[in-house]
Amino acid sequence: MADDLYATLGVARTATGDEIKKAYRRLAREHHPDANPGDPESAARFKEVSRAYEVLSDPDRRQRYDTFGTDSPGGGGGGDPFGGAGLGDIFDAFFGGAGGGGFGGAGRRAGPPQGGDVEVVVDLTFEQAVFGAKTPVMATMPAPCDTCEATGAAPGTSPSTCGTCGGAGQVRQVRQSMLGQMVTARPCPACSGLGQVVDSPCPDCRGEGRRPIERTYTVDIPPGVDDGSTLRLPGYGPAGPRGGPAGDLYVHLRVADHPQFTRDGDTIVHELHVGVTQAALGVSIELETLDGPETIVVPRGTQPGRVFKLRGKGVPHVRGRGRGDLVVRVVVDVPTDVDEEQDRLLRELAVLRGEEVADPDAGFMSKIRSAFK
Repeated sequence: MADDLYATLGVARTATGDEIKKAYRRLAREHHPDANPGDPESAARFKEVSRAYEVLSDPDRRQRYDTFGTDSPGGGGGGDPFGGAGLGDIFDAFFGGAGGGGFGGAGRRAGPPQGGDVEVVVDLTFEQAVFGAKTPVMATMPAPCDTCEATGAAPGTSPSTCGTCGGAGQVRQVRQSMLGQMVTARPCPACSGLGQVVDSPCPDCRGEGRRPIERTYTVDIPPGVDDGSTLRLPGYGPAGPRGGPAGDLYVHLRVADHPQFTRDGDTIVHELHVGVTQAALGVSIELETLDGPETIVVPRGTQPGRVFKLRGKGVPHVRGRGRGDLVVRVVVDVPTDVDEEQDRLLRELAVLRGEEVADPDAGFMSKIRSAFK
């Protein structure tokens, strides 16, 4: 690990567990996303502080970090072929054992666990999805309790080290088996794996160290998102109990339909309706696009389905530069409500073009037959 975790928390390498916890709580409150909305530097700093506390609050990971400069097993490179891993860790790697069962003994770190995740749905207009937007997101979720400063203990008191597990958050059991001694570990039942117990709970949060509040975030929606896209905001979810790191916020996007445009990936599609005479003789039509008015020149003799492409007028590429295209597809509308004068003119045109058409009485007779069905 390149960064000095002790320097990240501002403590000496000889700092006690309580000193490390106090430093983490102070920095977490200072750089928490709730206290610094829209500040990416504070969000990054909050992640660094949480990561440092996650390692240094665990005695085993702290010892590996102090020895090898990393908390990853095997970080030292030589000596111990299993990188300092215990018997339970080795069986976890081969058999997938989890903290309390099977062959395992790895267990999870002691200390407050991370908060869960929250999912919300945000409605966007078609234009907001194309060009991006800043939109408010509201969600009710647990936040650190101000009364006890997230400790869960009543003001003037503090949590005490669990007497059952000695602050490790785990209880281990050694038993004999056909393979020799086996070590199993499970969360301490006395402190629920936290390593501490609260004798005098905070009256406001009842020992949880957090209380539900309604939060409002301003989420920056990037250009080019589509219906069903999901944004993940690390550290913006529920606070963990008793000062544990916050979880993540997942924002699911729901995009409304547009009355004129549809979307195919990064391409915007529009159906341009023109009359028979316009398609035959040509016409210039002003089309109101998402970027403003554009003139579409429909030449003489345009056939149904002809496509005009306006490059760079589509959806921005969400994972790259540039934009897609706007595709305009021609739809020729054949008149269905022809009056007598129009009928006469169309028949004259048919004669000039040598085209055979139905007898004028055919339509009248068909109407009579339909009435008696």
